[in-house]
Amino acid sequence: MLALDVGDKRIGVAVSDRSGMLAQPVETVQRKNMKTDVARIVSLAQKHEAEAIVIGLPKNSDGSEGEQAAKVKSFARKLMRATGLQVHLEDERLSTFMAIERLVERGVKTGQNRDLVDMEAATIILQSFLDRQSR
Repeated sequence: MLALDVGDKRIGVAVSDRSGMLAQPVETVQRKNMKTDVARIVSLAQKHEAEAIVIGLPKNSDGSEGEQAAKVKSFARKLMRATGLQVHLEDERLSTFMAIERLVERGVKTGQNRDLVDMEAATIILQSFLDRQSR
């Protein structure tokens, strides 16, 4: 599986192992425009032989969806059409906060390493999805 933490400037990318048990960070894609961004994710999905894609859905603390969620859903639809893969939306509340916490615990300075934060957030989103699937 391929997982994405989609933001306005960057897209964090993670993949699962073949067993579908563990998520690991891959890279951060710098956003350019929709066509280029979708093409890069399609390329990554092919490279990692993804069977499906998980995308973090940003929700407000009360569970409602705002403008950013609408942007992510639009990106998900375009990606589904471009890849032909099933796309799952996974609640991503607190994933960035958790990513920063994990990186700080490892001694990584997160202020200047936003790429690492985005990759780690994608990893958290994917691991959450995988854990729920295995139950």
